[in-house]
Amino acid sequence: MRRLALSVGFLLVGAAVLSPVVGALGLDPVPGDIALRLGHSHVAFPLTYSLCASVGLTLLYYAMKG
Repeated sequence: MRRLALSVGFLLVGAAVLSPVVGALGLDPVPGDIALRLGHSHVAFPLTYSLCASVGLTLLYYAMKG
């Protein structure tokens, strides 16, 4: 149970950290991303890219850990 909680924690923290980085790259939105338009402002949260990168980094971490 602790390992599952740790894995989920890594995924969430990784997604939160990588979200601004992916957004700065200017990648097109994909299904699963959240885009908000408020007046003249546009805010996008690239959740799909961030979660995929986080899963990849988590798997890399576990592969390196052995």
